[in-house]
Amino acid sequence: MLSSARITLRPPEPADVDTLYRWENNPEVWNVGNTVAPYSRKLLWEYIDTYEADIFKSRQLRFIIEINDGHEPVGTVDLFDFDPVNSRCGVGILVIPAFRKAGIASEALDLVISYCRRRLSLHQLYCTIGATNTISMALFSSIGFSVVGHMKSWLKDGASYEDAYLCQMLL
Repeated sequence: MLSSARITLRPPEPADVDTLYRWENNPEVWNVGNTVAPYSRKLLWEYIDTYEADIFKSRQLRFIIEINDGHEPVGTVDLFDFDPVNSRCGVGILVIPAFRKAGIASEALDLVISYCRRRLSLHQLYCTIGATNTISMALFSSIGFSVVGHMKSWLKDGASYEDAYLCQMLL
């Protein structure tokens, strides 16, 4: 597990099914990912039951962000589109509202960046951020990501489209 004094990043466990069910089925965050329909508990259970922690095999990893004091899950960090040939990977993060603006997200990303640099020997991480998502833009900028592209009408939310920024960090 990846840990700091305040948080631990750990793999999903069966006890996380109901928590992931709430988070994944919140339509307020669907526009920052690729979710188009709710997930069932059964589907989330099967995901956890068959979770492949080998990023070289599954091309992705999910970490649950857990507060060390009380072991409360407060979010997730996802590594996706892992490309070992070009040594890069996408990264995304979700922190529940009660724990936002407390440094949890930057601390979790710092742990993941260190893991990607030291353990996976990655050369770069990237993310796509909606143009109106100023909080995520500030977060990723504060830890060293730079805007490297501006995509027009990139993210669809209902009947409207939003521009997005491609951000990158060289490790």
